[in-house]
Amino acid sequence: MLNAFAILLGLQLIGEITVRALHLPIPGPVLGMLLLFFLFIWHGHVPHFLQQTAQGLLQHLSLFFVPAGVGIMVHIGLLQQEWLSITITLLGSTWITLLVTAWTLKTLLKIWEGKT
Repeated sequence: MLNAFAILLGLQLIGEITVRALHLPIPGPVLGMLLLFFLFIWHGHVPHFLQQTAQGLLQHLSLFFVPAGVGIMVHIGLLQQEWLSITITLLGSTWITLLVTAWTLKTLLKIWEGKT
């Protein structure tokens, strides 16, 4: 379990250092997750010890929402002032995500049907 945490945190650190060094416009942990994803592709599967650690983290996933809840409580005044722009942004980004996902699936299905 300690090895899995070391790998996860190490990849997050590598992502953070890379983002800061290259001034990339993405969060470091996101780059770390991409590195982890490519590590899984290279390895061919998710190692068992990482699977066990991930299951343990998922069992306590609700704890990760506590900081977000506290942030909402702290900034409730700002949220009340900006509710319309926040709502429009959330709805717009949801629709954009839905459309891009549908388009990607449609494109991949065409590619996969052509290969079989």
